[in-house]
Amino acid sequence: MTDGQSFEELQRELDEIVAPLQPGDVPLDEALALWERGEELRRACAERLDRAELRIEDLRRSGADDAA
Repeated sequence: MTDGQSFEELQRELDEIVAPLQPGDVPLDEALALWERGEELRRACAERLDRAELRIEDLRRSGADDAA
């Protein structure tokens, strides 16, 4: 579950998952489970970044509207 975690917590957990996978020393079943969790975390991070980008764009637009 990723709902209660901040972006930074999600990123940290993703980094912790990637580290043991990089050398390739993890048994296949464990690697698959880690990969699945990593994909979940990656999607959650991407969604948070997309929402932040939309929010920034809304703020920019509302600032431009105020200036007009």
